[in-house]
Amino acid sequence: MSKKVVMIGPAYPLRGGLATFNERLARAFITAGDEAEIVTFSLQYPDFLFPGQTQFSSDPAPKDLKIEALVNSVNPLNWLKTGLHIKKQKPDIVIFRFWLPFMGPALGTIARIISGNKHTKILAITDNVIPHEKRPGDWIFTKYFLSACHGFITLSRSVLEDLKEFVPQKPAVYHPHPLYDNFGESQPKTVAKTALKLDPETNYLLFFGFIRAYKGLDLLLEAFADERLVKLKNVKLIIAGEYYEDAEPYEKLIKKYDLENRIVRATDFIPNSQVATYFNAADLIVQPYKNATQSGVSQIAYHFDKPMLVTDVGGLAELIPDGKVGYVTQPNPKAIADAIFDFYTSGKEAYFIEQVKFYKQQFSWQAMIEAIEEVAEKIPR
Repeated sequence: MSKKVVMIGPAYPLRGGLATFNERLARAFITAGDEAEIVTFSLQYPDFLFPGQTQFSSDPAPKDLKIEALVNSVNPLNWLKTGLHIKKQKPDIVIFRFWLPFMGPALGTIARIISGNKHTKILAITDNVIPHEKRPGDWIFTKYFLSACHGFITLSRSVLEDLKEFVPQKPAVYHPHPLYDNFGESQPKTVAKTALKLDPETNYLLFFGFIRAYKGLDLLLEAFADERLVKLKNVKLIIAGEYYEDAEPYEKLIKKYDLENRIVRATDFIPNSQVATYFNAADLIVQPYKNATQSGVSQIAYHFDKPMLVTDVGGLAELIPDGKVGYVTQPNPKAIADAIFDFYTSGKEAYFIEQVKFYKQQFSWQAMIEAIEEVAEKIPR
């Protein structure tokens, strides 16, 4: 039986991984025969709180989705208006995307108003419950939002455990982040390297995504200075992603370890249209995070059949079988360097690629919908 689903969270014209996920999930609901739309932000962050260059996408608007920009994250009158607007529609399910305590007051208020129709089941996909970067008020804002929801889907087991600290009695399930299959197709490395004006004879590691302290780029730069890797003359590191903090500490490490000629910088936001090119050019996708819950980067790598190196923090290792699709290491420079050296000297790339193709079959969007429906069924009207 088809249902009406409203998703509330980032979507076009906003950019980034959350928007990409939400749009892809909406398409999955539509493919399954449901009616789905997205309510996104008219104002997500005040400009002074946003760490990047712009909050908005340069890609064309998706023509196959209904997206309304309604939510102003800092205007309580808007929260009332938005909540009443959705309440009157009486959707069967509303799915909030929750990733930051700052959004708790707005989303929690909207959720409470919608649930007043005594029909809609209020769910949340919780990327993080305890944030990577802690601020005063986090616990109160998070608790306010979570207590307004009826059930939850987490993308890592660690977040499922964190959730129990706030709402231990409410239904919740863990389901891994589905495959990001919307960035285009695989292509030969040589074609991708040519498109990026890279040396076709050089091998490339890829660090991809917004650059923040918890993502451990400093650990990777220190690892890349390891003498064993220096001797691998034809290996370079691509840093592809926008700085969400001061770049100077990273530039100092590059200078300190004389890495300039071994680094390729692409430190602006990478639009969706260019994601495939960067992944297709790389041999190994490296996520040297210091702490994490889960990462969409892994699911892009799976789509493009790329081996991965992740650190054993949060939920990263849940999706990356060590020694099968790549490496799970401790979050320190030596362990990271050990894995990179092994990758380029042991001839495991072809084996990892075949294993990636096998393991990625479990990450379907239909399975995510089934997980959402499983939680919804546990919630009484």
